[in-house]
Amino acid sequence: MNPTNEHATAEPALYGRFLRGLALSPDGVAVRVGSESITYRHAHEMALRWGGALAGAKARAVGVLAGKGLTAYVGTLAALYAGATVVPLRPDFPAARTRQMLAASGARALVVDDSGLAALPRLLDDTSASAGPAELAVLAPGAAAGGGGPFPRLVAAPGEALDAPLPVTPDDAAYLLFTSGSTGRPKGVVITHGSTDHYFRLLDARYDFTPRDVFSQTFDLNFDCALFDMFCAWGAGATLQAVPPQAYRELPAFLAEREVTVWFSTPSAIALVRRMDGLAAAAMPGLRWSFFAGEALTCRDAADWRRAAPASTLENLYGPTELTITVAAYRWCDETTPGLAVNGVVPIGALHEGHDHFLLDDGDGGGPAGADAGGEGELCVAGPQLTPGYLDPDDGLHRFLERDSRRFYRTGDRVRRIGPGEFAYLGRLDTQVQVQGWRVELAEVEQALRTCGVDDAVVVGVQAAATELFAFYTGTPVAPVAITRRLRQILPDGVIPKHYRNVAEFPLNANRKVDRSALAARARDLLAAEAPGAE
Repeated sequence: MNPTNEHATAEPALYGRFLRGLALSPDGVAVRVGSESITYRHAHEMALRWGGALAGAKARAVGVLAGKGLTAYVGTLAALYAGATVVPLRPDFPAARTRQMLAASGARALVVDDSGLAALPRLLDDTSASAGPAELAVLAPGAAAGGGGPFPRLVAAPGEALDAPLPVTPDDAAYLLFTSGSTGRPKGVVITHGSTDHYFRLLDARYDFTPRDVFSQTFDLNFDCALFDMFCAWGAGATLQAVPPQAYRELPAFLAEREVTVWFSTPSAIALVRRMDGLAAAAMPGLRWSFFAGEALTCRDAADWRRAAPASTLENLYGPTELTITVAAYRWCDETTPGLAVNGVVPIGALHEGHDHFLLDDGDGGGPAGADAGGEGELCVAGPQLTPGYLDPDDGLHRFLERDSRRFYRTGDRVRRIGPGEFAYLGRLDTQVQVQGWRVELAEVEQALRTCGVDDAVVVGVQAAATELFAFYTGTPVAPVAITRRLRQILPDGVIPKHYRNVAEFPLNANRKVDRSALAARARDLLAAEAPGAE
């Protein structure tokens, strides 16, 4: 086996990132989770064996139903080696939601760990579900025997291992990521090998990652930002270090013990570390790079993090899933950034090379709706990182538009030009909000609430220590704990409202539409009245 020659034939395959790391650091640690770790060489050999089983099952899409452990990471690599599309799934998600994603993706094979194996029987509980889950073949390497229901098992036999990863084209789907959908079902976003190739080539030119680096992995593997950590680390021959929730209690000690040099999380993590007294001056001296994405990053949070990690270059990254992980970056400067910020929020910076954009006028700025807004408006982007579309084309209605013979994605984000090619983020134009990095369609949460014994519901995002969801509903009052219990059967915990208020009716604006801004203001007042020290 010659890793260097393998890498030479791997472009533009996403798995080519791992092959490059294998060539750079074959005996280095590729992934560390708790007390477990695996080298590049061992992970490569395992992925070839598992990939042989998946390729033998002729699965064009492979679900990885596993917690954030070695099985999930090697399973992801094995699916890519088999030439399949990776569909990351979480065992703790409601079974109904997982069934929807499996049916939409057309996955015919799963890689599972013990937690995934335990979740499998629930996929058959609903007799009205698509027949798709019943046709699944399951690869459960290292999982305990028994359980899993009547699914046929795949065996990763050494004699059937792949000799090398199977070839792919730039247009082939590498990943299928599901985002919140206003129809009440997840939207499947296709991410191609070509778009990830463009993305990581740009990152290679921008950053100086080496095999000596250790990358944090704070994101769940179904979150697109997790790909940044995985494939930046693997492309450099570096180590990927999973960060467990308890690490935030003493984060500086955790980072020092594991020699983490590259940090990436949502900005909400900064407030959490602050509450744990982890942002003392120079508390995290080993960090070289600090990245934040998924929510608006405030100047206060960025400055506090910089003081705690003075040797670290800090960047604010921006990008919806439809534009492949992140599509813009802004590098923080202690002296100049606060003066460029709008509403105390760090700018999102410039779009990646090769992308075109325009700012769409929504009609509120005095210009005709749909015109180029010039200095401020909805950011629309075209370029090599743009998804070819959703699994269901209907999900793309009104999200894409044609201009100058190019296809643009409407991000739904309002931005302002603050310099040549650079932007400040002003907020969402539609009903999507970011909650601890989760992109949430409020309409989906509202639809779920209507199945929980309420007449109607409106959900708003309210800024507290971080963005929180506040639900107003009409009808007979229901205990919040009862609503939450029902919602957990439908929605992930991260998108369940934290606050509820029963109202006789919703306020209406002059257009006789529900006045969401009035409800958001009321939610802010209610939270302020409940805050410690409020009279």
